[in-house]
Amino acid sequence: MIKFRDLSKRQPIEKVIVHSIDLALYQVSILKDGEEVLLADKKNRPLKAHSTLAIEALFEGYQVDEMVLRHESAYDEMVNQPVKMASNRMEVPLGRNKLGQSANDA
Repeated sequence: MIKFRDLSKRQPIEKVIVHSIDLALYQVSILKDGEEVLLADKKNRPLKAHSTLAIEALFEGYQVDEMVLRHESAYDEMVNQPVKMASNRMEVPLGRNKLGQSANDA
């Protein structure tokens, strides 16, 4: 785990992965040197947010090559369907909404 505050705005980030955990709960990891690393808050707990927009705002000003929303479902097994041999992971690109800019900058 890496603390968010330890990320450098000058160091490019290959990929920001926003993990969909529950209806309105997201955790964040980044791809750094080809390895996926979970981000932590200042108390060294997994960084969480209640919207993807809140996470996008956190990364405003950072050099991010790609930002995606990732969802993996366990519902097949929960409704007595056979365990899948392949992953059901889905990644959707997230837009960069420039949430940190003021209306005058737009």
